Amino acid sequence: MSGTDGRAESSNQDEEGSPGVTPFLDAANRAIIEALQSDGRQPYGAIAQAVGLSEAAVRRRVQRLRETGIMQIVAVTDPLQLGFTRQAMIGITVEGDVRVVADKLSALPEVDYVVMCAGSFDLLTEVVCEDDERLLQVLNDSVRSIPGVRGTETFLYLKLAKQTYTWGTR
Repeated sequence: MSGTDGRAESSNQDEEGSPGVTPFLDAANRAIIEALQSDGRQPYGAIAQAVGLSEAAVRRRVQRLRETGIMQIVAVTDPLQLGFTRQAMIGITVEGDVRVVADKLSALPEVDYVVMCAGSFDLLTEVVCEDDERLLQVLNDSVRSIPGVRGTETFLYLKLAKQTYTWGTR
């Protein structure tokens, strides 16, 4: 059964035996996401007009999309303009449980992206630092000292050519 809030009730039960609710992206939810991707400060009333729902329905749907982790609404900044002059991607090879190392990396304040991957590296981690000295400290004192880190390769960012968060919903 589907409700107007963009969620479908599932006949499946979770491991604890309680009825599960599976979020899905219907046409209205997709349109709301696309509207917010083009302008995250757009009023709910304007989005409601564009997608053919009431303002209250849009507000509920956005809240659900946020609660389920499908969507975040954030301010994206330019690190250079904020005084962070050094960005880098660090390829990391791990010995042992990659998830444990990923959790430790995720806790570092300079780390803004951690992904477990296949290929030459077990993890890719993006760091944003004030300068080269801070990058050296992060690499030497934080990343390389994590138990299980076997090796690193650092890719310094010279210039950002493209950055987008409008992946679409289809």
